[in-house]
Order: sequence, then structure tokens, then C-alpha cells
Amino acid sequence: MKPQDIEDLKQLIEFLKEYQVAEFDLDRGDLKIRLKFNQPPATSAGLSDLARLIASAPQGGGLAGAAASSPVAPAEALAKPPAAEPEASLHMVKSPIVGTYYGSPSPGAEAFVASGDHVKKGQVICIIEAMKLMNEIESDASGEIVKCLVSNGQPIEFGQPLFAVRLG
Repeated sequence: MKPQDIEDLKQLIEFLKEYQVAEFDLDRGDLKIRLKFNQPPATSAGLSDLARLIASAPQGGGLAGAAASSPVAPAEALAKPPAAEPEASLHMVKSPIVGTYYGSPSPGAEAFVASGDHVKKGQVICIIEAMKLMNEIESDASGEIVKCLVSNGQPIEFGQPLFAVRLG
């Protein structure tokens, strides 16, 4: 293997660990890689904390009464509604392929889009490099870019959200 291939493999391993991927297979001609990671056993501590919280709640008081009368516990975070409710109404532009994300056509060039930009359906919004091919990714909706969810050079997965778009 070439030094660049080894560096790419190290980045792939870190990416797989970060997203807790248990198994990964790669087959490119004479190169075959199979990675298996030992996953830590799943803990049910969060559920037992939640069960204890519900059991200690006064009758008819629900979770709100328990939250007010007990110290802050990790399980209470599970009982609260998500704080990112405004983002629930946003459209997520997702990656159609696995590869490496690039926000501009070349290093040093201006980005295809930035937060606050208005895009039209079919407009190129980024590039994903996959197997040494640069694939232009088009927006699947018209609206305003609210946030870019990935960074330049970041490895991404199929279906991973790339941009949050406010439709309109």
C-alpha cells in the first residue's frame, strides 16, 4: 500500500469508530479490507433511570412534578421535548452516495452555497468525491440554506444530511 492509502485507511477507521460502525467491507480489485470493531455493550441505565423517575412521580403530577421535586438526572433529559423543534420543519438535503464532501469546485474557490443563500431545485450545492470521481450534488428542493451540516473534506455516508433548507 502507498503512504496515501495508509493515511486514507486511518481516516476511514476513525470515521467508522466515530459513528460506531460494527463491520465494514471494501473490495477494490486486488485490495480487500474487512474491519470489525468490538462494540461496547449497550447500557439500559437511561431506561432504568427513567423508570425510577416515573415511579417516584406523585400521582397525577406526571413527569413535570417529578422534575420539579428531584435533582437533575440524566433521565430527565429524555422526558423533555427536543430543543431543536424549529429544525423539525426544515428539509434535509441528504447525500445520495458515500464519499468525501467538498463545498467548492476547487481548493480556494468560493463555496457553491452558504447559509442564507437561496437555492433552486437542481442547483449544484456541493461535490462528493467517490472512488476518485467528483460527483456534483444538486439540491432536491428550493428554499434558503439554513445550515451546512458537514465540513470540507469530511467523509460522509449514504443518506447523511448535508444541508438544512427552509422551503419556500
